[in-house]
Amino acid sequence: MRRAANGYWFVNGTPTDCVHLAVTGFLDHTPDIVVSGINHGSNMGDDTIYSGTVAAATEGYLLGIPSIAMSLTSHDGKNFDAAGRIAAQLVERFKREPIRQPVLLNVNVPDVAEPAGIEVTRLGKRHKAEPVVKTTNPRGATIWWIGAAGDAADAGPGTDFHAVASGRVSVTPLQIDLTQHAQLDLVRGWMAK
Repeated sequence: MRRAANGYWFVNGTPTDCVHLAVTGFLDHTPDIVVSGINHGSNMGDDTIYSGTVAAATEGYLLGIPSIAMSLTSHDGKNFDAAGRIAAQLVERFKREPIRQPVLLNVNVPDVAEPAGIEVTRLGKRHKAEPVVKTTNPRGATIWWIGAAGDAADAGPGTDFHAVASGRVSVTPLQIDLTQHAQLDLVRGWMAK
């Protein structure tokens, strides 16, 4: 952890490293809340598994701090002010009415100047990603670009995809247990063979 010329501290590490270092040693107090982001691009559906923004909020949550992962759903993001206002509203709401149990919220703000409201949602799902794109760089070497994310497959009412497509902010409470409980007996039987 080092201090930049502008007075800000920075970490040569992942977003999760930043939260961990701050909470477990750098700060002389425990923060009331962790807000990770604002991420440039959405973190909806299956994308939450791979997201550094969500991972940083998860670290705060695992350290016992209410945490929010904030994302603006466009990569050219013209409306960071709107996402900033939503983040401030959520923090103010938490100050007024704290949730009395550990909470990890994944928030996706549509890239519009005035979102059409806020909706509590569940994660949707994506189709399989597009294939890699094989091409040649200017030096003649073969390179591969990761293909585009798949379209939303489960994007009906109540999902994060549906809320954002309707111009609303999506707020999804997340959990950590990724165990596929319905398959425990199946895998136990498979391992016993």
